[in-house]
Amino acid sequence: MARRILITGASIAANTAAWWLGRNGFTVTMVERAPAFREGGQNVDLRGIGREALRRMGLEQDALARGTGEEGTAWVNAQGRPVARFAAGDSEGDGPTAEMEILRGDLAGLIFDAARPRMDIRFDDSVERIAQTADEATVTFMSGRRESFELVIVAEGVGSSTREHVFPGENAPRPMDLTIAYFTIPRTPTDDRFWRWYNAPGGRSVQLRPDPYGTTRAMLAIHGPSAGEQDWDPDRQKAFLRARFADVGWEAPRVLAGLDTTDDFYFDALRQVRMPRWSNGRVVLTGDAAWCVTPLAGVGTTLAVTGATVLACELCRHGDVAGALASYERAMRPMVEEAAGVPKIAPRIMHPRSGLGIRLLHGGLRLASNPALRGVAAKLFNRKGREPDLSRYDGLGRG
Repeated sequence: MARRILITGASIAANTAAWWLGRNGFTVTMVERAPAFREGGQNVDLRGIGREALRRMGLEQDALARGTGEEGTAWVNAQGRPVARFAAGDSEGDGPTAEMEILRGDLAGLIFDAARPRMDIRFDDSVERIAQTADEATVTFMSGRRESFELVIVAEGVGSSTREHVFPGENAPRPMDLTIAYFTIPRTPTDDRFWRWYNAPGGRSVQLRPDPYGTTRAMLAIHGPSAGEQDWDPDRQKAFLRARFADVGWEAPRVLAGLDTTDDFYFDALRQVRMPRWSNGRVVLTGDAAWCVTPLAGVGTTLAVTGATVLACELCRHGDVAGALASYERAMRPMVEEAAGVPKIAPRIMHPRSGLGIRLLHGGLRLASNPALRGVAAKLFNRKGREPDLSRYDGLGRG
């Protein structure tokens, strides 16, 4: 069995895999192109089996303690008055706001801190190329270092360069026709503990969410095919957003003003990663590098934690790499394929192009928020799906 493993990236999936492998006798090296651990990021949530995986790591309560404090979700009109409101805990199971709402960097940092004592972490470096034999992968790093590992786990994210090197041309990305910008802005007295969502004609939305640091997380979204804006430089992207949201109203002027001072601007055109296989010899993909389902699926973080747990635990259980990787893919494919099936009409429904469409959306949300129907709405956010059975990993070392 492989005992010396390289993990590329310091993502939630990467740190989860490192945690399990380090506690089960593997020698783990992690390489991250950033000069230091990347904190911050927008809200993510963990539901169902993802929380079970975190519970098995002994980190569930710590994650809850680091939560954003978000109390629910409200769709608002131009005056900021709620037209539909879903408070957390109003129904059985999680609604749009889950019990475990946490910033991406806070969750990744929690797992990273727990995994770090049992791994060698190297910042400011990345993979340049990989050469394989039947028994090992020899990695040449951008720094010039050259080393061999029994297995390389690629957990770099949706735009993984290592994936493109090892699996050239195999990704068939599925565009979701939604462009989103995330960034942090100053908090004002009008901000509450709800995720507030405002729709404007033209398939646009402005969203504000609380965080535990006295600031507010903003999101600007535009429905429609991308024209390559995700490849522009940040200054051009910000100019694009200022032009597209100039007439939107509500809190848009404040959010656009925040573009001048934010230090965590992120802009992307959402697209799914569609890979026919997740492993190639001594290299395996996990997390968004393998299957990015986009935030529209609502289970991206749950998949990251679950998939990395399954991958690491299968490596612990099997006597050979090929058998472990095959078991990992068999266990995770059904859950991933179900999550990736989110229809492309979903972002269109949530981002109407006309005033009439917005009124119809608000009417439907108002109906769904009725106490008599909240249970039905909650089920949409808590589908069990075809999840792997984590009980098969009972007894694996966690000390």
